[in-house]
Amino acid sequence: MKKYSILLITIAVFIQFSCNKNLDPKVYSSLTSANAFKTESDAIAAVNAVYARLKGPAVGDNFDYWTVRHFALTDLTTDVGHCSYGGDPGQLSLVQWNSANGLLAEDWRQIYKLIANANNAIYNITPMTSVSADHKNQFLAEIKFLRAVAYMDLTDAWGPVVLLTEKDLTNPNYTAQPPVTPVAQIDALLITDLTAAASTLPVDYKSNSIYSTNDVGRATKGAALTLLAKLYLREKQWQKAADLTKQVMDLNVYQLYPSYAGLFAEANKWCSENIFSVLSDANVNGTELLNHFGPLQHPVLTDRWQYYAVTWDFYNSYDNADDRKKMFFTSYTGVDNLVHQQAPTIGATPPPGAFYMPDVATMKYADPLGANTYYDGHSVDILRYADVLLSRAEALNELNGPNAESINLINQVKGRSHAKQLVLSDYSQATLRDALLQERGWELYYEGKRRADLIRMGKYDVIVNAYLKRTGQTPTVVMPRDQYFPYPLNQVTINPNLSNSGRQ
Repeated sequence: MKKYSILLITIAVFIQFSCNKNLDPKVYSSLTSANAFKTESDAIAAVNAVYARLKGPAVGDNFDYWTVRHFALTDLTTDVGHCSYGGDPGQLSLVQWNSANGLLAEDWRQIYKLIANANNAIYNITPMTSVSADHKNQFLAEIKFLRAVAYMDLTDAWGPVVLLTEKDLTNPNYTAQPPVTPVAQIDALLITDLTAAASTLPVDYKSNSIYSTNDVGRATKGAALTLLAKLYLREKQWQKAADLTKQVMDLNVYQLYPSYAGLFAEANKWCSENIFSVLSDANVNGTELLNHFGPLQHPVLTDRWQYYAVTWDFYNSYDNADDRKKMFFTSYTGVDNLVHQQAPTIGATPPPGAFYMPDVATMKYADPLGANTYYDGHSVDILRYADVLLSRAEALNELNGPNAESINLINQVKGRSHAKQLVLSDYSQATLRDALLQERGWELYYEGKRRADLIRMGKYDVIVNAYLKRTGQTPTVVMPRDQYFPYPLNQVTINPNLSNSGRQ
């Protein structure tokens, strides 16, 4: 989608002059539940409002949820992401957190805002009589897909959470403090919703009867199938994950983009590798990825923060032949006239004229050929085809052990970046699992996947603690305690049913 709009359910704008108490407030506009949701345009605006929550509903907060802050939970807390600042992000980067961490609270808040918008839209669109059944089913499928994205992220991060649907809007006891819902019960709802969405949503929006243009960025059949496959992968239902990824491949609409750098170029808003993405335009509804990911003191991309970077340990794990290793700002003379570079050893003192960077900025969301503005136009891929290939390879390995198809799928992803190819005879099931996990890190860093991958493969404590030890830090991860984050303190205060007993 090129533009998001937001339907406000209740707006009352008035001016009242306090110097004359006899003047009544003058109402300039009033949009309420009595006159909203009357036309198809109203329904479309409500659907778009849910999409908008993936990023931020307005300029000024376009760094929320999937366009920056969510990565604090999914990547900073692993062996991949790093933040050299203190406070909340620094705490997560050190793999040390507590329930008062502000980024945990903000991610929770933004995800539930999307869920609230989704539930309200479902509740109000369902009884509409001015919209055809086919169009209504399309709108509801889009919204339920988006709600499923939100609940997948919530349950990845916190496990059992409060499940709220459109049915709760009819609950007269709306101030009640609901208990958390088991993950299996939430998954059952998502399976129902995503299965229905996959049967309703189109493969694409070319010549669509509802939207006037090829509205890329909306939920599609492939997106619903892919998210459902990701859910089954998390549940370790390997055959279902393998079957669904094959269905996505058999749609014959997706393929790997020719180059990794080109895939993430700011100018590349959408391509055949995108399955579901958050789209931005620097001039219309840009986001702040470049600010958060851009390099400090850089001579071209100036006034950037290097807030979200990667560890040198992760950067050094790439083979030199791998094109993905070229996607980092590893050495440059900064505007401070210092040569910014990697330290030769941990704790080394830089000579005059040098600055040893504690981490390295990535070009994934800081395209050096892109716009040098405060708001940029980078897309953020929530689901893309390389993940489908690697997910199918994982499922097949878990079902059958090392096999030619898994190796071929992994090598397709590697081949795009000219990385060293795998050879089937070199692997057992366990070692191929490790190779897959490493490949997913190299390919999907800062795409919201790393922590979930490590936990699913039973390696979160092993890999992260080993990284912390290698870099002279204290190994802190203890499983199963750290499988989930603690519920945010401000939410526990509101709802004591969110118990942090046994959580860090």
